[in-house]
Amino acid sequence: MTVKPPSAPAFVLVRPQMGENIGAAARAMLNFGLDHMRIVAPRDGWPNPAAVAMASGAGRVLDAALLSPDLPDALADCSFVFATTARERDMTKPVYTPEAAMQLASEKIAAGERVAVLFGPERAGLENDDISRANAIISVPVNPDFASLNLAQCVLLVGYEWMRLQSKQAPVVHAMPGTDWADHSEIEHLAKHYEERMEEAGFFYPEHKAASMKTNLRNMWSRLPLTRADVQILHGTLRQMVRWKERG
Repeated sequence: MTVKPPSAPAFVLVRPQMGENIGAAARAMLNFGLDHMRIVAPRDGWPNPAAVAMASGAGRVLDAALLSPDLPDALADCSFVFATTARERDMTKPVYTPEAAMQLASEKIAAGERVAVLFGPERAGLENDDISRANAIISVPVNPDFASLNLAQCVLLVGYEWMRLQSKQAPVVHAMPGTDWADHSEIEHLAKHYEERMEEAGFFYPEHKAASMKTNLRNMWSRLPLTRADVQILHGTLRQMVRWKERG
């Protein structure tokens, strides 16, 4: 078969039973930047209108899907194959989490290899004969009392790990529309403003505890992740409270 140079793993659906699940798998793949699907002996034939309807905008994944009569044909050009399964198998193979598997896949693809991931039929998953053709197993950590995953769910989980590794997105991103973090001088000015007003209000009492109370207060300000907008609001709040007290 003629295929484009590898830039991502091929997701191989082995003997899928329902067109809706094929379409849902295509949608999950495209969500995470994967568009190379291979379909092995689909039960209801191919193309399948139900798959197109369920793909919901991911039809191009289905249009480019490669159809194979059997698994050896689908894997003919692959140098490394993962098989997804939730059941223990009596086979000596390395077992990877989805994250570790996609890390290895990324490394192999970067080296010019073609990598495939096998997903089994909805009813019972991959057969031992299918798994025997794989180099390694992907096992998703799930509830052992209910380990069955829908085909599209499994595709989505593996696809997510692929996308996460490729995007290198930071685990936490602070959205700061229209402001920046307050710098030290701004926090210092805020602390001084509150200290002065609280001094006038007689807050620092008794006198022998005043120094430690002021230290604790400044320590509190330094711990707070304040933006410049936060600092302005706190200044304004204090000014308004003082004005209200003076009017009273």
